[in-house]
Amino acid sequence: MISQFFVLSQRGDHIVFRDYRGEVPKGSAEIFFRKVKFWNDDEAEEAPPVFNVDGVNYIHVKVAGLFFVVTTMVNVSPSLLLELLQRIARVTKDYLGVLNEDSLRKNFILVYELLDEVIDFGYPQTTSTEVLKSYIFNEPIMVDAGRLPPLGPAAMFMQGTKRMPGTAVTKSVVATEPGGKKREEIFVDIIERISVTFSSSGYILTSEIDGTIQMKSYLTGNPEIRLALNEDLSIGRTGSSSYDYRSSSGGGTVILDDCNFHESVHLDSFDIDRTLTLIPPDGEFPVMNYRMTQEFKPPFRVTALIEEAGPARAEVLLKIRADFSASATANTIVVQMPVPAYTMRASFELEAGAVGQTTDFKEGSRRLEWNLKKIVGGSEHTLRAKLTFSQESHGNITKEAGPVNMNFTIPMYNASKLQVRYLQIAKKSKAYNPYRWVRYVTQANSYVARL
Repeated sequence: MISQFFVLSQRGDHIVFRDYRGEVPKGSAEIFFRKVKFWNDDEAEEAPPVFNVDGVNYIHVKVAGLFFVVTTMVNVSPSLLLELLQRIARVTKDYLGVLNEDSLRKNFILVYELLDEVIDFGYPQTTSTEVLKSYIFNEPIMVDAGRLPPLGPAAMFMQGTKRMPGTAVTKSVVATEPGGKKREEIFVDIIERISVTFSSSGYILTSEIDGTIQMKSYLTGNPEIRLALNEDLSIGRTGSSSYDYRSSSGGGTVILDDCNFHESVHLDSFDIDRTLTLIPPDGEFPVMNYRMTQEFKPPFRVTALIEEAGPARAEVLLKIRADFSASATANTIVVQMPVPAYTMRASFELEAGAVGQTTDFKEGSRRLEWNLKKIVGGSEHTLRAKLTFSQESHGNITKEAGPVNMNFTIPMYNASKLQVRYLQIAKKSKAYNPYRWVRYVTQANSYVARL
């Protein structure tokens, strides 16, 4: 089924390579990287996750700046192989603690040992971190935390007055702490990716949330866990708005279109009190995936305007308003807007006192780019741009520009209002009190404003 598996760095260097069937010509990794690096298509700037070159199917995902790739000569379900690559990346991170080029090179023996158990002669076997523990005997070599790139603001999550330890995302599920002891702790992340489309007048045309409750357990003995969600959580469309302040809990009734659960989750009491019971397997896994398409309050309002300002010139006005609490801060915001293909130059004017903002005109792709380091809830930011064309515009200029795309990350904020009421762990003894970390993060999946 799978002919080859390999991992390439951003420079195209081979980090991991395994040929299972010997049917794909040599040099496939170089062919893949050259094709991805210099992908040229009128409809796409980046190579798609699946493409064919000379009869060889290349399927890839990009995780942590690394290319995870499989090749095959037969007609295999692309979705199956894409999911397999994501799971290989996840199980590798579970064992190495951190996934990057340095950790893969230092632990190449462990990585090949994992691959030999995950894939046998091109056929997937298992990607369960817990099952693989019985067959993996090499200890990971931990990457020095000092050599890791500094964590950005989006990586810092707060829970009351406690801050998530900086090593939380770099721990291996098999490595022990100094002194031979293992720190008892469990992490629960509610991650939401939102898609919103605004009309030219600022009204919401479409809105959707794809969310997941992600769990990573470092508890010895796999104790039973009870995870309680909103009591007024409802599954299934009702036609009403999910953004409702009338709820007694103050967070509003949460109405999900549909959801699914991990195989380890027991739903005996879910219909009664919205509590999930499970014995968490080792490693990182999704406890629950959910989707919401009903009305919710988006975190940002984006408005864009372009109008002619004389022969061969135009002016652009971009405005962003943060419609969330001032206690939350959005990080790594990128706003992009395609402009007419005959645009020669662009000059920018930021608001007075702007800090941590940069602008750029990408000549190759003919788009404006506005980067903001952070946006505090309740604030508003404006950008003006003057465009110079190589020819006069004929027709409606708004049809030749846009739409505006926005990317961002907001820690400790979730648009759906889904909450974890409590996280209960079965006690082994009176003194047993592991650390519990519950974190929220909202990211943009497709945040678009039409002109």
